Amino acid sequence: MATIATDHPTRHRRRLASAWGVGAMIIGALIALPILSVLAQVFVPTGGAWAHLVETVLPLYLRNSLLLVALTVGLAAAMGVGAGWLIAGFDFRLRGVLQWALMLPMTMPGYVIAYVYYDQLAYAGPVQSTLRALTGWGRRDYWFPDIATLPGAAMLLALVLYPYIYLLTRAAFATQSLHLIEAARALGHTPRAAFFRVALPMARPAIVAGAAFVAMETLADYGTVQHLGVQTLTTGIFRTWFARGEPVAAAQLAALLIGFVALALVLERLLRGTRRYVGDPAGRSASAARHPLTGWREGVVMLLCAIPIAAGFVFPVAELIRLAILVGDPMWGPRFYAFALNSLWLAGLAALVLLSLGLFLGYARRLDGGRLVKATLGIAGIGYAMPGAVIAVGVLLPLSWADQTLDAWMRASFGISTGLLLTGSYLGLIFAYSVRFLSISLNTIEASLQRIPPSLDDAARGLGSGPLRTLATVHFPLLRGGLLSASIFIFADVMKELPATLIVRPFNLDTLAIRTYRLASDGRLGEASTSALLIVALGIIPVILLSRAMDRPAGH
Repeated sequence: MATIATDHPTRHRRRLASAWGVGAMIIGALIALPILSVLAQVFVPTGGAWAHLVETVLPLYLRNSLLLVALTVGLAAAMGVGAGWLIAGFDFRLRGVLQWALMLPMTMPGYVIAYVYYDQLAYAGPVQSTLRALTGWGRRDYWFPDIATLPGAAMLLALVLYPYIYLLTRAAFATQSLHLIEAARALGHTPRAAFFRVALPMARPAIVAGAAFVAMETLADYGTVQHLGVQTLTTGIFRTWFARGEPVAAAQLAALLIGFVALALVLERLLRGTRRYVGDPAGRSASAARHPLTGWREGVVMLLCAIPIAAGFVFPVAELIRLAILVGDPMWGPRFYAFALNSLWLAGLAALVLLSLGLFLGYARRLDGGRLVKATLGIAGIGYAMPGAVIAVGVLLPLSWADQTLDAWMRASFGISTGLLLTGSYLGLIFAYSVRFLSISLNTIEASLQRIPPSLDDAARGLGSGPLRTLATVHFPLLRGGLLSASIFIFADVMKELPATLIVRPFNLDTLAIRTYRLASDGRLGEASTSALLIVALGIIPVILLSRAMDRPAGH
């Protein structure tokens, strides 16, 4: 009888874990459907278009894409990890301001910062024009860094993407057990050695998750590289699909891009192996004993934190304010309230939906780590690396098929035409956002889950708690930092998102991003400055509030 009483709860727990796994596979399959719809085009003959791409521009696309990702991730990691450690581990003047100010560049759209810097630093721009006027130099008399290059694009992208790494690593450093840092110091390690030997390895999941976000955002970027003339896989997809009218060849380029992302994710998981990077929730966190700084060290730290803020936020915002005062958008007025409300509503709703999906899927993978669940969620998460326009087309394919099928059945059965219910609807747009940004929510929450020891799950089960109760009472409070980070990422990205919104949106739904891009792409940066500033302004408030919430200990 004792054996039966012991086996029954075990079987029950397995059934619950299996039910979570089945639910995760269903959701993951729905999210992966648009991606698979695009990938299915790979098997369609191209009529020689693919062979022409391979012989001419594909090597250039591949080289530029890989170099751009490597440079952007390296620069963003240097800024993000360094800032995260300085904010989490040290006390200095202005720390309270700098900790949230370091996140401000993520409110700046990449294509906007590219327009601003190119307008200022180009040969005919005010910086070089002033330099020539002061010195009397000609074109060949001096050297000036060219922003319209691959390194220039990498630097600008890193300036607006490093907060992805900063937010995650700051949360990881702040929640690390102080016992580990103290043990390293007791063994004779300096604070610098303790950082590289203890703190940095323990923060590896957060760093990798942030670097993955930066890499996928870089691969999917179109506005920045297109304006700066850097030919990548993304610009190749747009050019092949929309300019040359070869959607099948463009889908094959998209499949190649997806393959690079999938390979990187597989390699990361293989390198991680069975190692775990858990913290000590019962111990004091490292942020509870920040090392105070004074003198020149304090000045150096404040300068290091201020540089990315000044370059990625203060300078472009100051230029946009100047242009808004001098020129401004002639449509300023009540119409802009509608733009702002549309952007806020879509960003808030998308954040809520994606946080719920990410929490469910991340916990389902923790309960049921089977290969099928991992494979399904892996495919679903690849959408973040695909350009928004490709995602939009992938979403419209199944939605239009569903609308046509339903309309045909209703006509045949009841003589009623339903028209387009899903295509061009808010539901379709939120679905597109879910496909595009699920990886943000899932990767961030999984990185936080990895820091929770499995012993807490075992203890909760021993006390009779099921998976849902364990998630609500044990994991959810410990996941607050990860959930807040994910919500900031999603909100900021949806506020700036352009191609998917432009293609999938309901009729006459305009956002600030659409208005900004339309004007800026026509060279009307002065008029675009107004809507660009509103995007930034609307993103600042949640960044400040959530940053302060993250700085409070869990449970407060």
